[in-house]
Amino acid sequence: MEVDSWNKRYRLRERPEEDLAAEPTPLVVKFATGLAPGKALDLACGAGRNAIWLAEHGWEVTAVDGAQVAIEILQARAAERGLTVNTVVADLEKGEFEIEPSRWDLIAMCYYLQRNLYEPAKRGVRPGGVLISIVHITGPGEAASPHRLLPAQLEKYFAGWEILHRHEGKPNDSAHHHAVAEIVARRPLSR
Repeated sequence: MEVDSWNKRYRLRERPEEDLAAEPTPLVVKFATGLAPGKALDLACGAGRNAIWLAEHGWEVTAVDGAQVAIEILQARAAERGLTVNTVVADLEKGEFEIEPSRWDLIAMCYYLQRNLYEPAKRGVRPGGVLISIVHITGPGEAASPHRLLPAQLEKYFAGWEILHRHEGKPNDSAHHHAVAEIVARRPLSR
């Protein structure tokens, strides 16, 4: 979906149950709860369900999305709760946001697939830090697409990393219904 389409979706509140009322991604909650709060980067953050939850739990959060309207919604939601979330409007596909190397204790890329973003995201995680990725995958007989991987492809992006969690199939997330691949991976300390 192009940035203009996302802005329209958020402006018209086309899917409020997913964009505005959705709980944080259960995988983010599960793994972030077990980490000491630090610096978190939420890429393709949408209206901020994960960014808000992380900020509420002591994380210093930067949230990035190409949709200006989504960022405005996130900012309003954070302000209502008295939270600080650093927000950036940037089209990730156009490379408008640079991920600084070894800066982040946690990077979340939830329900967003951009194949060329994995290497910069992995470099952005501090040694010992964690990257959480959830992407939609194809069903039987479907071909890979720009927005879906084939089963067993996601893990290949994390060769040499400690895999803390892997799952393929039905998501454990009320806001999503299509099959997913999930990875939680820890960057090696000696790299």
